[in-house]
Amino acid sequence: MTIRTILVDDEKLATQGLQLRLEAFDDVEIVATCLNGREAIRKIKTLKPDLVFLDIQMPGFDGFSVVQGVMDIDPPLFVFVTAYSEHAIKAFEAQAIDYLMKPVEPDRLADTMERVRNRLADKRTSEEIERLRSVINEVAPEAAENMPPAEEEMSSSRFEKLINVKDRGQIFRVDVDTIERIEAAGDYMCIITADNSLILRETMKDLEKRLDPRTFQRVHRSKIVNLDLVRQVKPHTNGECFLILESGAQVKVSRSYRDVVARFVH
Repeated sequence: MTIRTILVDDEKLATQGLQLRLEAFDDVEIVATCLNGREAIRKIKTLKPDLVFLDIQMPGFDGFSVVQGVMDIDPPLFVFVTAYSEHAIKAFEAQAIDYLMKPVEPDRLADTMERVRNRLADKRTSEEIERLRSVINEVAPEAAENMPPAEEEMSSSRFEKLINVKDRGQIFRVDVDTIERIEAAGDYMCIITADNSLILRETMKDLEKRLDPRTFQRVHRSKIVNLDLVRQVKPHTNGECFLILESGAQVKVSRSYRDVVARFVH
């Protein structure tokens, strides 16, 4: 899989430095470089790249304006690259896949590229399944009806390994394997790990889509649990039960979710 990439920065030296770093990745093809936001918007719409490394502070159209300027097409993945850490929160609000500080460290760039590959694999798998479904629907509609939903055919690579959480004016990068449970309060989620509790502004429904259901299951209308960290199941009255987690925390499983949990916890 070739990752067609555009680099956008008003500093030529910064672009050259990032190009050198990206030479370490055989699957990256740099299809264009741009010195300003207006040029970037034109190139993105014309070349339709998979990925854009985007500086934030540029004269005229800044990086956020570039993202806004291509929302009328199927946008590429964006990675913001900047010398100013104070832009990090806004970058993640703009749905950037990552945020890199200049000068870019090779290890951080490698982590970013792995996230990019996973996200692109997810997207391309979905497109292939839908394309196949369309063909089958034309030549054998009865078979198309029996095809499972596209999301059932995708591998675990479609799910997040890291979640960026904006809390208390900072960005925390949370390894999903360390998440013990998630509790909802309106449009806010409390993400609880062994040593931290963070507040994420996102709905339960949207967060569920980002987590592997083989590991994370909703056990209550407002609770999701990491099944890998369940150590005991305690029966309770009225067909309910409690899950005892590795930390010692107890989470009640409502009757409507008990059968779902039973498939995973033995």
